[in-house]
Amino acid sequence: MQPVLLDKAENIARTNEMLERAAKSEVDVLVLPELANSGYAFQSGLEVRLVAEEVPNSEFCQILKKWSLNDRMVIAGICEAYETSIYNSAVVFANGELRTIYRKVNLFNQEVEWFEPGRKEPPVVEFNNHHYGIMICFDWAFPEIARILALKDAQVILHPANLVLPYCQNAMITRCIENHIFAVTANRIGKERGLHFSGNSQIVSPKGEILCRLGENEVSIVYHDIDLEEADNKMITKRNHVLRDRTPELYERLVKRR
Repeated sequence: MQPVLLDKAENIARTNEMLERAAKSEVDVLVLPELANSGYAFQSGLEVRLVAEEVPNSEFCQILKKWSLNDRMVIAGICEAYETSIYNSAVVFANGELRTIYRKVNLFNQEVEWFEPGRKEPPVVEFNNHHYGIMICFDWAFPEIARILALKDAQVILHPANLVLPYCQNAMITRCIENHIFAVTANRIGKERGLHFSGNSQIVSPKGEILCRLGENEVSIVYHDIDLEEADNKMITKRNHVLRDRTPELYERLVKRR
């Protein structure tokens, strides 16, 4: 979809359209882009605060909650106001309940001027006996995020995004292969204050196969029936397991700042 900068009412209308399309397609797990309620290219803290919303009582959250009532789950990026801070967050509603809020850990470029970074590891949500990991946009550049989700038994990564760099979608293919996990990236389209968003929302298999992908400027719902239990098999060969073959005792340098 293409959110509109600073236009909360229009973004609710566009989100409602996506929810209706998803319902008609009998989608049961839906991923919407990063900052779907607000747009992205802010120029001041005042702009950010004008569109930031409290979770779960905002109108935007309430339409997500209502859609999820019929044995469905939806995740959407949201500009979130919490206490005295603003976060680039993702909210997950399932069966009419708020299941989790993930506050983006790895802020990209000018995001550091507007948002506080999240301070908790990314969550995994259980829904209908399957496990869904959550990350947001630039988290793709940090293999540790996807690996944490895999170690927490996620079978698929749900990935709201506002991607602008040309290789992000391909990087998610690598995240899937190295963790033997599915990934669903919902990326916005369009231009906003000089930024061009790359679209190409996609679903990727644990073998790195692109199961489906939208175009660069396509507004639509793309979906694919997947067997999430494929992600439970972590064997690359008969002798190699992508998680058990790790050597954490050698990785001390990974948790030290340079």
